[in-house]
Amino acid sequence: MSRVGEKPIEIPAGVTVKTGVNFVEVNGPLGNLKQEVPFGIKVGTQEGKVLVKRESDVKKIKALHGLIRSLIANMILGVTAGWQKKLEVHGTGYWAKVEGTDLALSVGFSHLVKIPPPEGIKFQVNENKEITVSGINKILVGNVAAKIRKVKPPNAYKGSGIRYQGEVVKLKPGKAGKAGAAGGGAAS
Repeated sequence: MSRVGEKPIEIPAGVTVKTGVNFVEVNGPLGNLKQEVPFGIKVGTQEGKVLVKRESDVKKIKALHGLIRSLIANMILGVTAGWQKKLEVHGTGYWAKVEGTDLALSVGFSHLVKIPPPEGIKFQVNENKEITVSGINKILVGNVAAKIRKVKPPNAYKGSGIRYQGEVVKLKPGKAGKAGAAGGGAAS
């Protein structure tokens, strides 16, 4: 039995949930989201709560039960409060800024890297070093943040590049560190 799938989801004020045979649509103050529901999972509303039930105990359906419940809960949070991911730009001469709606990155290449936002995504940059990706769709926000990080992942030797806020990058010692650890220099 899925512990996550069995928990009902509270519907906050200002949010409407519409269920169909194979879809769930959530409308809220920030926008609306729609999710497909796979065969074998039933979604309904009752007394201000969303209930997710499964029709059988087949392994695949049991696996989808908690997933669909989590996706619907994330949709409800997204249309009420929204989602955001923060990234940091580290490195000498590295910076980020918003040009129009696009994100422009200068991260050691001979050219600026411009990333246009998909529909429903907004970029903000603080002090040319902190990037905030925000939107109502949690999956899309995470994918866009991963795409930005992929432009210049953190360097294992210097730590320069783009990383998630709070991400710890363990630096490798490099050549000088290895020589010093082994006793350094030639034998006399």
